[in-house]
Amino acid sequence: MKVFWNPAQLAHAPAFFLAKGKVRPNFEVPVRAEALLAACRAMGLTVQAPPPVDIAALLAVHDPGYLAFLRDGYAAWSALPDAGPEIVANHHPSPEMMANGARVPAHIVGQAGWFAADAACPIGPHTWEAAFHAAAGAAAAADEAARGDSAYALARPPGHHAFKARAGGHCYLNNAAVAAERLLVRGAERVAVIDIDSHHGNGTQGIFWDRPDVLFVSVHGDPNGYYPWFTGHATERGGGDGAGCNLNFPLPMGTGDDGWVAAVEAGVSAIRAYGAEALVISLGFDASVDEPLNALSVTPDGFSRAGAAIKALGLPAAIVQEGGYNVDVIGGLLTRFLDGLGG
Repeated sequence: MKVFWNPAQLAHAPAFFLAKGKVRPNFEVPVRAEALLAACRAMGLTVQAPPPVDIAALLAVHDPGYLAFLRDGYAAWSALPDAGPEIVANHHPSPEMMANGARVPAHIVGQAGWFAADAACPIGPHTWEAAFHAAAGAAAAADEAARGDSAYALARPPGHHAFKARAGGHCYLNNAAVAAERLLVRGAERVAVIDIDSHHGNGTQGIFWDRPDVLFVSVHGDPNGYYPWFTGHATERGGGDGAGCNLNFPLPMGTGDDGWVAAVEAGVSAIRAYGAEALVISLGFDASVDEPLNALSVTPDGFSRAGAAIKALGLPAAIVQEGGYNVDVIGGLLTRFLDGLGG
C-alpha cells in the first residue's frame, strides 16, 4: 500500500485552542503525523510525496473566495496592528444575519469570522501550504483506489469538519471530499464515504448534502453532548436530489467496541445497498479509549474489527486520516486498522 505524505505538512503548528472558556494548547500538533509516519515505515509501507493537486480539484468542493482567504488571509492578518500570531475569529455571522443579507466583509477580521465555524481552526503562516499538500495526498490516494489499489493519505491537517466555504475543528480543506470527487472524475458513478472519526463529519455532510452520487455515512459520538454539537443526528438524511444519501450513527458516550463496530457494520450494509463503486474512509482514532477527549472507548481490537468490516465491501479505498491525538497510541491503532482492512 502506498502512503502519501509531504514533510511540508509539518510546518502547520497551531497553538490556539479554546475549550470551556479556557485557552489551551492545540491538540492537532505536528508530532501526530510523525507518530503515524513512523508506524507506516514500521509496516514497510511505501511513503512518497503526492504530486501537487490542481486547483480545479479543490474548486470542485470549495468556494473560490474561501480558498483565496486560506491562501492570502495570513498576510493581511499579520499586517494588522497588535494582531495575534494566528488568525482566530471572534465574531461569526448568525442565521439571523444571513437571513438579513449578510455578506463577506472586506476586512480580514470580518473574513476570519465569515470563513470559520469555530475557534478550533487557527490559521498560521504555513496553514495553507500544509492543507494544500494534505489535499494533494487525498487526491493521490483516490487515484490509486481508482486503479484498484487501496492507499493511505496521511492527511494533516485533517479535513472532515471543513465545509465548502468554512473551516472548523482543526480542518481547512476537506480531504475526504476531494478524494470522493476525484473518484467520480475517474469514472465511478456512485461513491461512498464512511467516516469513523469520533466526531461527526459535518463538513463532508454539508458538501454532499444534496448529492445523489455520494453516500455519506458517519459513526460518531452523540452531538447532544459532543462536538460538533449541532449536526450528526440520525434524522439528517440529505436534501433535494441527495435525500436518503446521508446516514448518521450517533452513539452514546462510552459505547465500547461492540456497539461501535455494530454501527460500522450497519454503515457497511448501507454502502453495499447503495451500490457504491468506490470508497473513501475518513479514518479517525479519537474514538480510542486512550484519547484525551475519549468519548466512545474503542480498544485497538475494535479498530481491527472495523477494518475487517469495511474490507467485506471488497472495494479498494482511499483512506484519509482525520483525528486521533494521543501520539503514544495512534501509530499502533493505524497498524491494527490496516491489518484488519488488508489481513
